[in-house]
Amino acid sequence: MRKQNLDNPWVSHRWVPQEVLPDFGQFHSQDNSSNVISGQFLGRDKDGESWLFTGFELNLFLDEAEGYYLNVSATTPCWFVMWRLEEDIARYIDPQSLSVAQEENTIAVPHRICVSYNEAARLLDGGESVDTIAMSDEHASWLQEYVNEHYRPEPKKRHKPASFKGAERPVEE
Repeated sequence: MRKQNLDNPWVSHRWVPQEVLPDFGQFHSQDNSSNVISGQFLGRDKDGESWLFTGFELNLFLDEAEGYYLNVSATTPCWFVMWRLEEDIARYIDPQSLSVAQEENTIAVPHRICVSYNEAARLLDGGESVDTIAMSDEHASWLQEYVNEHYRPEPKKRHKPASFKGAERPVEE
């Protein structure tokens, strides 16, 4: 997540997801192998500060194949990141970064990462904050392979035009 400083009289900063990276063990120790969300301060510059959050698992489901198809068929396939501003900072931030995090009342914590348009739409309908991050070509081709293997469009049903249904007329005697 990236906390971007803003030149605005009403708002000093905004939170945006910056990047989604696969974790093959390089971001956390073996002790933290359970999928617990944990944030770590990466650094600060004149434009803001960056945080790394680990502990996410991406699962693909057959019944979401249409949402994956909609994603890979878009101009720019993307990751969907659902995040919330959290006040319970100590719950989500590792001890080494806690002092930096507690400089603010809240911190943006990603809670879910998905690749389905339909799932992201349901999250948005539920009032969650969901932002997108463009997928790399490597990740988009991986998702495309899954879609090619598992997505089968629903067959289109032909609807009879109203003109052929007949009129609702009273029976003549």
